[in-house]
Amino acid sequence: MVGAVTATALLATLAALLPLGGAPASEPLPLRQAVGQRMVYAYDGLRPPAALRRAIRRGEAAGVILFARNVRSAAQVRATVSSLQRIPRPAALDAPLLVMVDQEGGPVRRLAGAPEQSAARTPGEAAARANGRAAGRLLRGAGVNVDLAPVVDVARPGAALAREGRTYGRSATRVSALAGAFAEGLGEEGVAATYKHFPGFGAASVNTDDAPARIATPLDELRGVDLAPYAEAPDAVGLVMLSTAVYPARDPRPAAFSRRWAMDELRGRLGFDGVTITDDLMTPAVERFGSPGQLAYFAASAGVDLPLFAGDFATGARAYRGLLRAARRGRLDAAELQESARRVLALRASLP
Repeated sequence: MVGAVTATALLATLAALLPLGGAPASEPLPLRQAVGQRMVYAYDGLRPPAALRRAIRRGEAAGVILFARNVRSAAQVRATVSSLQRIPRPAALDAPLLVMVDQEGGPVRRLAGAPEQSAARTPGEAAARANGRAAGRLLRGAGVNVDLAPVVDVARPGAALAREGRTYGRSATRVSALAGAFAEGLGEEGVAATYKHFPGFGAASVNTDDAPARIATPLDELRGVDLAPYAEAPDAVGLVMLSTAVYPARDPRPAAFSRRWAMDELRGRLGFDGVTITDDLMTPAVERFGSPGQLAYFAASAGVDLPLFAGDFATGARAYRGLLRAARRGRLDAAELQESARRVLALRASLP
């Protein structure tokens, strides 16, 4: 059992006490709302669309993800987020919405400010913790409660993420220590950390934002090196992001669509019981696999809680409708659907 990647003592307690945001444990969510807890929506511009506000009001959204296109200033983000959090929604779903950004440091920052230091330029654990705390203060002040960081990929020679300055190094020990310190710093400020990109993207020579990636690393090396940070993660890690690369040592499908990775390895062998999220499903890495609804179905069938469509609201809405159709037709396990909603709601309830 992984001590910290489990997210866990806190989330398990919340899941028991507030399994559906306050609803009785025996009462399942209506299907539209259970599917809605699988969705974190992106949108264009500074003003959330009216359709997103309606989805939140109906309890059919778990939260939002913000990018530079949504940010003018921290104060503007805080005002926007506050307006979304104030939207009345069903009592069983009135926990805080998830509000996510990628605030890794260095070149990957959605809000101007901390941490200015990239992962590659972080000298040690003390600096990593300070960077996490500084990022947490900035994000919390803007109303953001989830950081899609830190990157815990262990770099190999020629790694795409190493060229981008986004990895802490080539040693699993160093990556575990510095990423863990960054995550703890975030947690000290009330922001949930996200470990990415499971099961490890440090051997990829191309970013999945640009092209499909196939990582031929043997399974014993993946388990001994790339999965080591997940086995040692602190309690501040509330989420794990699954890669859209293919890892043929375990499955010919992308990890984000693979039950062998999402359930057998991450939840089964490593014991993670927090929230899982895919990397962006609007990229060349997965576009050949089908429509937004099909991609969301593949991720949900694999056991991933949140299929992420980072480009625009309309695509996320199409994914929601496709997932809802699949659920109505009995193509998604009803008990797993409710359990996923409980995990997401437990995370929401745990955040300030």
